[in-house]
Amino acid sequence: MENLSHKVYQILVNNGISTDWAAGINLIILLVSLLLILLFLDFILRKILISFFTRLSVSSKTHFDDLLVKNKTPRNLAHIIPVIIFYKAFPFLFRDFPAAVPVILKSIEVIGIFLFIWIVRSLLHTTKDFFKTLKSLKDKPIDSYIQVFMIFLWMSGFCFAFSIINEVSIWKFFTALGAASAVIILVFRDTILGFVASIQVSINDMVRIGDWITFDKYGADGDVIEINLATVKVQNFDKTITTIPTYALISDSFKNWRGMSNSDGRRLKRALLIKQDSIRFLEKDDLKHLENIELVRLYLQNQILDIEKYNTENKIDKSILINGRNLTNLGVFRKYIDAYLNQHSGINKEMIIMVRQLAPTAQGIPIELYAFCADKRWENYEYIMADIFDHLLAAVSYFYLEVFELPSSASFKAK
Repeated sequence: MENLSHKVYQILVNNGISTDWAAGINLIILLVSLLLILLFLDFILRKILISFFTRLSVSSKTHFDDLLVKNKTPRNLAHIIPVIIFYKAFPFLFRDFPAAVPVILKSIEVIGIFLFIWIVRSLLHTTKDFFKTLKSLKDKPIDSYIQVFMIFLWMSGFCFAFSIINEVSIWKFFTALGAASAVIILVFRDTILGFVASIQVSINDMVRIGDWITFDKYGADGDVIEINLATVKVQNFDKTITTIPTYALISDSFKNWRGMSNSDGRRLKRALLIKQDSIRFLEKDDLKHLENIELVRLYLQNQILDIEKYNTENKIDKSILINGRNLTNLGVFRKYIDAYLNQHSGINKEMIIMVRQLAPTAQGIPIELYAFCADKRWENYEYIMADIFDHLLAAVSYFYLEVFELPSSASFKAK
């Protein structure tokens, strides 16, 4: 090997070239030749490994080997042998320049460290992508754990590289690093908080990828598309992306709609405001008219009989309507709403259906509907709710009631 490496050198010296120039030219020729050989070897190894993993992915049932190819793991593995050969051959190439050997060998060792990190990185990305294909893990914050490991790996790589370059024992370097731990904690505060938050979010199952969350503080209202070490990405319903610090999920309050998504219905809770001066007792003519409404006909017939029987047995003076038992237009309307919801095809009948009267306000009497839509999809939910309230708003006048509305400019015009 030594004779071969000096063949060009001997030829140049025999032809009258000075020893210094001959050594330099010899080095350049050997270095270029070796680099060309290593590049060719690297190319062949890459083709072989990529071909092997591609064939393996075709015949294999798992997707892991497909992801290895996708994340360029075979390509990175192919670099190992050329780097080792270059490291071993280097002293022979530079035997005429011994002073340069230690420096360049250190450089190759540093390159080897970062090549190792790059290979591990591609394996970790493959593992992450593979886990996301598993139903039990695809909604977990895998990115956070991969990022923590990569941070630790990169820091270790830089420490080893620094140790090699400065010829300092790695243990002494770590001892000095421990003394600077307070500064490190300060620098990596957000990373540490994010890591702790990721663990708590995962263990407590607070948020999963795909969950719909509402985070008013950050203006987020949409689906979680990514959970990593530092941030959580939320795609809002207007297709914008909101980024939230991961530790905010455990330090601040937010709403997760997963419970609704996993339930059998989506809650409908909205009120109609009825003008107070439109509420009154119903007289016989009013009741006769309301009996034409099918949803309350049977209810009215039974109630009228019960009320008449009670008033007769108790000799109630009905010359004044307030005496004894009476039906009100608001009470009958509430019964109508209840019956309407119970027969509506968009309402889940297995869940609670309730119509309640809330405390009077300056805007009138709130009549609140509380039920659950069977279809939880947002657009269908909104359609069902609008359909219900379209009908009820049109039905109010049939019960001699009025909906409260603030006056407009038209209200003050002379008629």
